[in-house]
Amino acid sequence: MTKRSNMSDTYNAAEIVLGQAARLKDKSALIHSGGTVSYGELLSLVNRAANALAALGIVRGARVGLMMMDSPLYCAAFLGLVKAGAVAIPLNPRLPASDYGFILASAELQLVVSDSEHMSMLSKAAAGTATRILCVSGPGESFERLVAAARAVFTAAPTLRDDPAFWLLSSGTTGRPKAIIHSHGNCAQGGKLLSEVIGADESAVVLGTSKLFFTYCLDNAFLGPINIGATTILIDSWPEPEQVVEQIARHRPNIVFSVPTFYRRLLNLGAPQLAPLKNVAYFYSAGERLPDAIALAWREAVGREIHSCYGMSESFVNTLACHPGRQRLGATGLPLDGVQVRLLDREDREVGAGEPGVMWIKHPSLALGYQSPEATAKAFRDGWFCTGDLFVRDADGCYYHQGRADELLRIAGQWVKPAEVEEAVLADQGLREAACVVVPDRDGFDRLALFVVSARPGEGKAIAETRCEQDLPQYSRPKWICEVGELPRTPTGKVQRFRLRELLLAELTK
Repeated sequence: MTKRSNMSDTYNAAEIVLGQAARLKDKSALIHSGGTVSYGELLSLVNRAANALAALGIVRGARVGLMMMDSPLYCAAFLGLVKAGAVAIPLNPRLPASDYGFILASAELQLVVSDSEHMSMLSKAAAGTATRILCVSGPGESFERLVAAARAVFTAAPTLRDDPAFWLLSSGTTGRPKAIIHSHGNCAQGGKLLSEVIGADESAVVLGTSKLFFTYCLDNAFLGPINIGATTILIDSWPEPEQVVEQIARHRPNIVFSVPTFYRRLLNLGAPQLAPLKNVAYFYSAGERLPDAIALAWREAVGREIHSCYGMSESFVNTLACHPGRQRLGATGLPLDGVQVRLLDREDREVGAGEPGVMWIKHPSLALGYQSPEATAKAFRDGWFCTGDLFVRDADGCYYHQGRADELLRIAGQWVKPAEVEEAVLADQGLREAACVVVPDRDGFDRLALFVVSARPGEGKAIAETRCEQDLPQYSRPKWICEVGELPRTPTGKVQRFRLRELLLAELTK
């Protein structure tokens, strides 16, 4: 972990994020299944949570995991930890059970606040560690009871801008999650896309379909809205498309953040069911590249554009975003204010417009580093971070995501981009999803493998073969095409391409 400054002035992110709470004390901060929480009530709840955590022995620098569904108590626990100078670590409840033992031991968590559903599993994972597991609610001692009994006044810890405030766990698209360390300075940066790109203010009402352990919504649908004095809608379960439509009809958000797979699920409801969504002013998508087919179908069904944005756990706040009225089909967006971007080839030389390159960023909210010094040294260099993602920049400075850099390969002297293969086959409505990955053949040469999910089971391979023959040059056609029932994904919706590689390699080595 590296320090970026030696600032001596105290700086507590919870104080900054909640800085408008007194002025907006009667305005709704959170909307949830139980009603609304005003800014004044949220401030009181955060202070109670901080006092409850202090009573549990949580001191400045202690690490605490949160395995909770999105709720006012979750928001209060997160900000309460930050206000107390401890470190909040949102935990993903859909990780493989084997990952939790690794996380608890490696992160040296002092406490995990968990919903009742995961208590047994976490208790087993914590065996042999010093981690205490406390249930959110239920009989006996619970976090909810401790918070309710605590005082509503709390003096913020005298933290510094570069002190750790929260950790994020990478989404696990390439293996075990990595712990990413973010500072108080980063935590207070939330909402840049809302305020600087959309121009949102206190009148905004925001809904995110992803959970708050997902960086995308931790920023844009929690800390960001609170930071600008807006209102955010919390869904206290894993959302279903019908539920999201109902929430939009009832609470009328003007900004919605979602991911391509969920937009596709909404489209599957049919255009008549999506009528309430026509009142939403701005839709944004992140997590993976938005397929052109989904963007066009959404425009047809809802009459609105889906705007793309791009970020990562290492930067917390978005790096790129398309501005309202300036969305281009297939575009990921322009850099946000203060973000510097370089595209480098494999020899670390900058590439020109139209040429693919690996994105390196210098970002105002860049992480302090990983928990692992070795991993930090590989990805962070002189204030720059290697995203590992491949982009092309057009003549106007707009960026287009091309997939992971390790998926790019040269065949017959030509660069082949898996994203272009996916886009070509997804133009056929007979295919629901596609993922193209690089797999070595028996001779050790890298080749493309295409995995498809068909709308007509059993016909997917033939549909993809026809599309490839019609729309792709010979050199960029995949060597293998496999139809699968579903693509393996992380709980945040990203395709786990390494699992697809493993699946095919297992078949090839039989």
